[in-house]
Amino acid sequence: MSDISGVKALVFDVFGTVVDWRGSVIREGEALSRAKGLSVDWPRFADEWRREGYSEAIGRIRRGEAPFELADALHRRKLDELLTRHGVSGLSEAEVGDLNRVWHRLQPWPDSVPGLIRLKTRYVISPLSNGNFALLTNMAKNAGLPWDCIMSAELFGAYKSDPATYLGAARLLGLEPGQVVMVAAHSPDLRAAQSLGLATAFVSRPDEHGPGGRAAPPDGDFDVVANSFLKLADALGC
Repeated sequence: MSDISGVKALVFDVFGTVVDWRGSVIREGEALSRAKGLSVDWPRFADEWRREGYSEAIGRIRRGEAPFELADALHRRKLDELLTRHGVSGLSEAEVGDLNRVWHRLQPWPDSVPGLIRLKTRYVISPLSNGNFALLTNMAKNAGLPWDCIMSAELFGAYKSDPATYLGAARLLGLEPGQVVMVAAHSPDLRAAQSLGLATAFVSRPDEHGPGGRAAPPDGDFDVVANSFLKLADALGC
């Protein structure tokens, strides 16, 4: 572990790092199938929704190929396409809208809340996520995530890995970049933050894309490497 004794705040990637987006979407989708008599491959549906409706859509915005839109709007546009692709019909507008808000109800990894509670005793903690502000607020309320504040791409009008997000987070906290640790399970996110002077912590989430997955090794020289938020708290003396 590098010397990060001057750090005052930790900011967290959320989807995959703090919450189990894939498992949460699959569970709610399967519950909807039981209630409505649907036949849907929900693991495939979840993967397509995340990849096409979120990652690829945000990539187009970052490249200047599309205007900035909130994650809720990106999710909904892709959801409408996927329902048709997967042969789902007969849902009311209210039911489709509620399914789109599954992203507001994502469940945390088992170590997330206890780890965050420990980290909060020493540091300011906040998400730094491409999720929109309402999504992150509702998620925190639903999942009991004990954030001190919420920082969303919506506040900066830009998505990670735009420098405006990382530097904007430090600015809003009244800190220098080196006083902030970016925590994520994804090396590209950390490398982008690191290039701007933020400290970095890699937390492994091998089950992000399904149970029994292989943990992606940290692809970079990060300040802290841990396999849970509890181990991260140990490393940071919390």
